[in-house]
Amino acid sequence: MPGMEDERFTESVIYLCAHSEDGAMGLVVNREIVDLQFSDLMSQFELAGRDDSIRVPPEVVNKKVLIGGPVETNRGFVLHSADYFAADSSLRINEEICLTATIDVLRAMVEGTGPTKSLLMLGYCGWGAGQLEGELKANGWLTVPHSQELLFSTDIDNRYDAALAAIGVSRAQLSSQVGQG
Repeated sequence: MPGMEDERFTESVIYLCAHSEDGAMGLVVNREIVDLQFSDLMSQFELAGRDDSIRVPPEVVNKKVLIGGPVETNRGFVLHSADYFAADSSLRINEEICLTATIDVLRAMVEGTGPTKSLLMLGYCGWGAGQLEGELKANGWLTVPHSQELLFSTDIDNRYDAALAAIGVSRAQLSSQVGQG
């Protein structure tokens, strides 16, 4: 919401991955890290094969890296379609979406055996017990139904407006002033 005091979250779309009485964890899905692509990580983690016969799909090499949130910004996460699942390292969020935070998913992506749809990000958003509920009560966030199209098919720069449109709202209708009648 416009009244959010923390500028790191201005116009952020966050996919909530886990929520319990102990707290919540989510990933910002609409902020890219400028000048960083998957190809940069491939060389850093030595994911590119030395064999020239290995051809990494262009959609993987050119994949943007997103700012997942302000917590542990050196830690990587891949939010992806459920067609890829590693029993020891993937978390099934729902029937369509999984989260994997190990290098195995990156290797699978390079080899062409990874998920068909994915978002790669560094860092995450975290809330302590009751914190997110308090922010929701204070009108700090709008909630939008899950949408695989919003995550994987909508252009990064349009995800905020698309999330608002999903609940029938536009930017012009938002206000930083809230109250109860």
